[in-house]
Amino acid sequence: MSTLTVSKHFVEASLSGAERLGLDSRTLLQEAAISPDLLRIDMARVSSDQFSRLMQVIWNRTGDEFMGMGPRKARTGTFATMCALVINCQTLEEVYEQAFRFSRLFEPMVSMELEVNEDNARLVARIEGEIHDPSYFLRESILVIWHRLGSWLIGQPVELEKAEFSYPRPEHGDEYRHIFHCPLAFDSDCTALTFSKRFLSAPVIRDKPEMRQFLKTSPADLLSRPDESNTWTGRIRGLIGRDFSKPMPDFDWIAQELHTSPQTLRRRLKQENTSFQEIKDLLRRDMAIYYLSHQELPINDIAERVGFTEPSTFHRAFKKWTGVTPGAWREGERGDLAE
Repeated sequence: MSTLTVSKHFVEASLSGAERLGLDSRTLLQEAAISPDLLRIDMARVSSDQFSRLMQVIWNRTGDEFMGMGPRKARTGTFATMCALVINCQTLEEVYEQAFRFSRLFEPMVSMELEVNEDNARLVARIEGEIHDPSYFLRESILVIWHRLGSWLIGQPVELEKAEFSYPRPEHGDEYRHIFHCPLAFDSDCTALTFSKRFLSAPVIRDKPEMRQFLKTSPADLLSRPDESNTWTGRIRGLIGRDFSKPMPDFDWIAQELHTSPQTLRRRLKQENTSFQEIKDLLRRDMAIYYLSHQELPINDIAERVGFTEPSTFHRAFKKWTGVTPGAWREGERGDLAE
């Protein structure tokens, strides 16, 4: 069960290229089991499973892994072919070099180029030609996919030191905090991810059977379900768990379980652009959204399941998180949202 959720912004942004090609967004949403009515809620979110399905629907219907946003079409299977090449690499450095050589075979090129200096390494976006990416979704996706593919291949997260973007901070820029878990810089001279070059020597630990299994749901899952297992945020989410019927652990206990001091843990979370309170709030929000999708569960029961003793308190908290009441959210999911 995945309880992570994805902002409405990314749902609508992912559809922009398909719409430009003349495809009907309502049909695509319904095929991915997303109610178009739900997206009428300003702060709507969908489950990671729904978003993953939507990515696969868009790729299949457009026949384009750039989803109609790139300077050319990337035929279905392009990503899988690149993965078949890099699985034979020995280290992460070889992976990124091989992937770049593969991407250069296509013109105009859409890729990430590895740059290495004395202190660190950078993956720099190299996009030639005109793109159709008004919401920056294509550029965000390229960064996320290359970063998370590399992390998956070496079996550990490539911890980012900085994420740079060659465009102004977008309206949805706050979402970047939870995507990249590192300091952010906008209006930079390039779009790039910086990390310690020690990761480049990490060995590739995946094999071909694992890659075949991985490709059944990727790169959709790379976009919808980040591997937070080795981030401090992910570790804390794991320690809190999903059972809110019992008291939530306090910060000192969490720090002790993670073998660190409370002061150090606060500093680590600040580096990941979050806080203990935000982690708790977002976990409760995502769990509430998950339970609301189960129409048979009474709302008062859901309030108790996510740790609220009073339904009225849950209603206020949910409206703060999403802009609507739990009942209105459920109506949106059913397609019954009033005009």
